[in-house]
Amino acid sequence: MRIDILTVLPKLLESPFNDSILKRAIEKKLVEVHIHNIRDYSTQNQKQVDDYQFGGGAGMVMTIQPIADCIDKLQSERTYDEIIYMTPDGEQFNQATANTLSLKENIIILCGHYKGVDQRIRDHYITKEISIGDYVLSGGELAAAVVSDAIIRLLPGVLNDESSALTDSFQDNLLAPPVYTRPADYKGWKVPEILLSGHEKKIEDWRHEQAIERTKQRRPDLLDENEK
Repeated sequence: MRIDILTVLPKLLESPFNDSILKRAIEKKLVEVHIHNIRDYSTQNQKQVDDYQFGGGAGMVMTIQPIADCIDKLQSERTYDEIIYMTPDGEQFNQATANTLSLKENIIILCGHYKGVDQRIRDHYITKEISIGDYVLSGGELAAAVVSDAIIRLLPGVLNDESSALTDSFQDNLLAPPVYTRPADYKGWKVPEILLSGHEKKIEDWRHEQAIERTKQRRPDLLDENEK
């Protein structure tokens, strides 16, 4: 997989891809992540990438030319499955979307900034608009890192135990059950006996029951009518 991220703040994206799982995935060549500074494509003397809104109004708007030129260049080199714009008014990102995007080969992610991008970019280039929640960030960079992380960890070979991702919260519309590790007894706080039994089927059933119960308590909206 290849992910190209378009931003006016490339340094803000350095850290997320230089540590932990994402760094290892890149080093193992399971994913390529390329960060493009939109200012490099500006034809303005000062590398300007924003301008005042037509019709007036507070806040600047990202201009069409540098974004369009960057996307055009990338598309001339390969075919992209999705061109994603990170925006508060996009569809809310969830595990199902992460699963779908993890099956793609090439993705562009455009990070919004200021009051957003010229609408013509959204009309003529963007294939998917995503929000990570009902709040506003200073720019789309952190949101792009969140989406990239959620996608990359699903790629085969990224996690040491590939079955781990399949038991994450939201994979089956359930929250993950409680988890425990050693010691089995700490200050009298004991691990449930079933987890020490070694009975795989009973443990599996217990975890499923706990997942349903936790989802009922915390996110009942995820359950269908038969499970509520």
